Amino acid sequence: MEKLSVHEHAFIRPSPTAGALGGVARRTRETILLCEAAGYDRVVVETVGVGQSELEVDHMTDLNLLLMLAGAGDELQGIKRGIMEAADILVLTKAVGDNLARAERAQRDLRNAVMFMPPRDSGRYPEVLLTSALEGSGMDALLQRVEALYAEDLGNGRLDRRRSEQDLHWFQHAVNEGLLDRFRADVRVAEAQPAFLRNVKEGRTSPFNAAKELLDRFFAKDSE
Repeated sequence: MEKLSVHEHAFIRPSPTAGALGGVARRTRETILLCEAAGYDRVVVETVGVGQSELEVDHMTDLNLLLMLAGAGDELQGIKRGIMEAADILVLTKAVGDNLARAERAQRDLRNAVMFMPPRDSGRYPEVLLTSALEGSGMDALLQRVEALYAEDLGNGRLDRRRSEQDLHWFQHAVNEGLLDRFRADVRVAEAQPAFLRNVKEGRTSPFNAAKELLDRFFAKDSE
């Protein structure tokens, strides 16, 4: 990263999630589109530590790499669905020195594990590669595989279909987000919400009834 940060053709920008779920920031997708418009032909999105089902990044990228560290318990991800099913390539990092043997064992185990999971919508199962960024080993093979998968998806039309499906996802996401923003900004909701919160906290009403009443208050203005 230190070498890349001073490269004249690279741009690196930290993007705090600010509480957003899914391992990415609220405006990550817009940032990707901005970078593409600026002429960057390779955009890498590094998520924060994501859990089994925090897969929002799968709705904004062409390929997903899941980085894992052999010998640190990461190979247990091999029995977790969700995050494994969203990976196109599994990368075992720091596969060097004393850790190389552990990485090779984990590679064999993961190759067996992925065969028990559904393939990606491309029909492929995630590949398992070994790398060491410090020594540079495996990095060329990883880059070549990323480029090959991208070219394959571009050539068979899957890339266009995937991006169209992502557009539909983000359309629905924008509608939901817009409704939530308007709900929170509504004056009558803001005035009534503290009382509803107290009633729920003190057990005078259920959270579901309170939510329904508050939503009814919000939508009532449209029928007046």
